Amino acid sequence: MPVPATPDFDLDADTLDRAGYRVVFEEDFTAPALAADRWVAHYLPHWSTPERSAARYALDAGVLTLRIDADQPPWLPEEELRVSNIQTGTFSGLVGSDRGTHRHRRGLTVRTAQPTRRLYTPSTGMVQARLRATADPTCMLAVWLVGFEESTPEQAGEICIAELYGHAIGPDGSTVRMGIKAHHDSRRREDMADLALDIDATDWHTYAAAWTPEETRFYVDDRQVRTLSQGLDYPLQLMIDLFEFPAGPIRDPAAYPKTGQVASVRGYQPTGPDHDRQVGNDREG
Repeated sequence: MPVPATPDFDLDADTLDRAGYRVVFEEDFTAPALAADRWVAHYLPHWSTPERSAARYALDAGVLTLRIDADQPPWLPEEELRVSNIQTGTFSGLVGSDRGTHRHRRGLTVRTAQPTRRLYTPSTGMVQARLRATADPTCMLAVWLVGFEESTPEQAGEICIAELYGHAIGPDGSTVRMGIKAHHDSRRREDMADLALDIDATDWHTYAAAWTPEETRFYVDDRQVRTLSQGLDYPLQLMIDLFEFPAGPIRDPAAYPKTGQVASVRGYQPTGPDHDRQVGNDREG
């Protein structure tokens, strides 16, 4: 279970230092369409089918609005979860297999085989995203880095940069869930926390994580709020998504669309010759 935590947010707290990093992935959503060399506008499409995994979204004046519509089908036919997601790669085995990125629950099998696309799959560095969530209690807006799993299914850990649940955010303060999920990586331990912060997550805030194999640091608005003495050391896929967890199959069309917004995304790599070589392996044009 996540551990409740209230971080020290005073003026002496550590702030994000971008010295020693360079930008290798940059998105401001100012183009009329999502860039195909950066984004796949589906949620883990290998475990689902195209009409169920496809994101609903709009681009306007530098803001991506992820949307759940009244007529949007569930991600899988056997459940009610609905998702609009963008991600920076795809990988899967053959139809019927259990090989694929983010096998996050039991029973998942490939329904739609995917080509291997490594658009942005860093194994070290820093990622930040500027988000504005919804206070709808059935929704969650999240940004994650998940193991790509191309080399081995054990490379499945996850850096959860932020999960913003609608029932836990608002003008009187917001709870941000962050940490590391081990999934099938036996070398990692589950370490998630719910941080009570003096922010309104229905307004714009920047959420970030910087990691090495030994450490992961989490930031909100450039202020460090959590540090873990573990990290990940293999390729990770970036995912930003709006989830809806309906209370049941009956949904009021007047309550839609449900939305979450993204204003910018940055991916950074540490500078230096070793890391410069890594960048070429982590991104395909």
